Amino acid sequence: MSSVFLSGFESMVEALARIFIIIVVAGFLVRKNVITQNHIDALSKVTVVVLLPSLVFSNTLQHFNPSSLPYWWLLPVAGVFMSVVGLLFAAGVFITDLGKQRNLIAVASMQNAGYLVLPIGQVVYPEHFTEFALITFLFILGYNPFLWSVGTYLVTSSERPSFDIKKIITPPAVANIISLILVLSGTGDIFPSVLVDSIDLTGQAAVPVATFVLGATLGSESLKRLPGLRDIIRVVSVKYVLLPLFTVAVLYYFDIGKSHPLLADFFIIQAAAAPATGLILQVRAYGGDVHKIAGMMIVAYLICLLALPFWIAFWHSLSI
Repeated sequence: MSSVFLSGFESMVEALARIFIIIVVAGFLVRKNVITQNHIDALSKVTVVVLLPSLVFSNTLQHFNPSSLPYWWLLPVAGVFMSVVGLLFAAGVFITDLGKQRNLIAVASMQNAGYLVLPIGQVVYPEHFTEFALITFLFILGYNPFLWSVGTYLVTSSERPSFDIKKIITPPAVANIISLILVLSGTGDIFPSVLVDSIDLTGQAAVPVATFVLGATLGSESLKRLPGLRDIIRVVSVKYVLLPLFTVAVLYYFDIGKSHPLLADFFIIQAAAAPATGLILQVRAYGGDVHKIAGMMIVAYLICLLALPFWIAFWHSLSI
């Protein structure tokens, strides 16, 4: 069991190291003003409007088969369920000062379900990345509306932010819904293969560019005020202890590791992933304590380097 644990831990650390090198380089370029905020905004726009929708659309049309992925409809539900469980854990941990620390409740309970998870899947599961990406996009279909509604309310200033449907109905979500309808209705073949292949070629740039955007976004934040140790412990206890432990227990109880090992690994990665960078965007857009959230995000991402490999390794040693 120890050899399985060490093997899983080392492989995940190596995968995260590759990703974090890109993140660090992107952050460094931002700090040195080689990459400006306008560049970050432009790259983010291209990623969200062109690259991710292309990846979603082409992957779904080319590889999504409902008969081989019979549980697909549960994945959007799981996206909401995991967030609700994390929210309950966080509310319990911050019960003594819910109003004052509600922004940290969002950081503790809402993970980076796409920009961090997709690169991990591409590095760790290259032979199964197509299925991994499909699972991710179906999960995000349920998770994203939760992040941009409940997450926005929690992480922003005391005044309730106005509801913006555009934050929920994103281009990747639209591409997801349209491609799902085409496949489920059997009309996906109306598109010429050369067109789908061209869309697929465009989508292949999504993961590396999204990883760079993640690093640039984090690197653009100032660390003028680090969070207090008590707050760090509370956020970490939810994000890297309670939620992953709960996920492991559920997967183990339903024996998902043996029937769907890739799906089980996916849920572990989601449960132990670092906070959603969308929270930073929400604070920028609607107001709030940017320095507090940015400081906690940086700390959480550093801890993720060891926490995520630990839980994957623990799960693999438990499920043999």
